[in-house]
Amino acid sequence: MRFTLSSTALSSKLIALSRVINSKNSMPILADFIFEIDGNTLHLTASDSENTMKTSVELNESDENGTFAIGNHDLLEAVKGFSEQPITFEINRNENMARIIYQNGQFSLPTENADEFPQTQPIGDNATTITIASDLLAENINRSVFATAQEELRPVMNGIYFDLTPDCLAIVASDGHKLVRNKVFTVKSDTPASFILPKKPATLLKNMLSKDGGDVTIRFDERNAEISYGDGTITCRLIEGRYPNYNSVIPQNNPYQLTADRNALLSALRRVQPFANDASNLIRFHIENGVLQLDAEDYDFSKTATERMSCDYSGQPMSIGFKGSSFIEILSNFDCQDVIIQLADPSRAGVIVPSEQPADEEVLMLLMPMLINE
Repeated sequence: MRFTLSSTALSSKLIALSRVINSKNSMPILADFIFEIDGNTLHLTASDSENTMKTSVELNESDENGTFAIGNHDLLEAVKGFSEQPITFEINRNENMARIIYQNGQFSLPTENADEFPQTQPIGDNATTITIASDLLAENINRSVFATAQEELRPVMNGIYFDLTPDCLAIVASDGHKLVRNKVFTVKSDTPASFILPKKPATLLKNMLSKDGGDVTIRFDERNAEISYGDGTITCRLIEGRYPNYNSVIPQNNPYQLTADRNALLSALRRVQPFANDASNLIRFHIENGVLQLDAEDYDFSKTATERMSCDYSGQPMSIGFKGSSFIEILSNFDCQDVIIQLADPSRAGVIVPSEQPADEEVLMLLMPMLINE
C-alpha cells in the first residue's frame, strides 16, 4: 500500500488527535493512530477508550484501500518538524512496517493490526440532535469549563450540563461554590432533553472548534454523544446521573446592584489576593457611598492589603466575603467592559452578569459568600 499527502496537513491533524491519547493506556493499541485509506481520503482516529476523535485529510495519490495502526509518539515527533512538502507512506503488510519518505530522507516504523482497536458505541435510535454554531459552542464551553468540579462522590458535577428546553439551551457548570449558566435562545426544543459532557471531551472540543463559522451537530442518547464539526468527530461516553436543579440556587431577587469596570476590579483583586490567608483565600468586599473597598489579611504572617475603587451602587452599605481566586476566575471568563454584581445580604450568593448581554444569549455567574468576622 502506498499513498502521498501534505506533510503539514498530516502534522496538524495528528497534533489535534494526540490530545485524546493518554500517557498510560489500558490497551497498547490505544497509544496508536489508526490510518484508514478510502479512495483519495485518509481517515485518522485516536482514542482513550471513553473518547474517540476522528478526522480526515485528502490524499495526493493512493494505490489501494486499507487500514493499519502506528504508534503516536515517534510518528508525531518525526512529522511535526517538517516544512510543507509531499510525504509518502509505503506499507509492507507482510513485515508490518511503514516506510515514510520525504524530500531529504526516510524513516521506518512498525505497524500494528487495526482490528484490535476498540469500536465506538453506536448512538441509539432514540437519540436527540442539537445543531449549534461552532463559535457559539466554543465560547460557551470556554466560559463554563473552569467552574466544573473534581469530585469522586458526585461525578455529575465534573462535567458541563447541556439542558435543552422549550425556551433555550442552557449550558451549566458548577462545583457547588461557583456556578455558570449560559442560555442560548437560538437553540430550543419542544421535547426537553439533557446530557452531561465530561471535562476532557469538552476541552478537546473547544480547542478544535473553528472561529470562522460552521455548525456543530450533537447527537446523544442516555450514555454516549457524537459531536460532529468541520472535518472531525468526537464520540464520548457521557456522565450518567441526575444533575442538581441549578435554577433553585440562583437568587431571584437580589435587590442591591453594584456596577464596576471589570478589568479595574480584576486588577484590584489580583493585587489584594496575595495578602489573603492561604487556607481561606478570603477577600472582604465593603460597599458604601459609591466606593468598593477590598480587604485581605493573613494575621499568621502579619500581611494585610486594602484597595478602594469607585463603583455605581444602589443599596444599603454592606460587607460580604468572597473567595478571591474564585472571583478572579469568574471575572476572567467574562469579556465585557462592565460587570453587575447583584447582592442581597452577606449570607446569600452574589450574582455576576455582564452589563450588556451577548445577542440571543444570557450569561450569569454565581459565587457563594464566605463568613467574615466584622
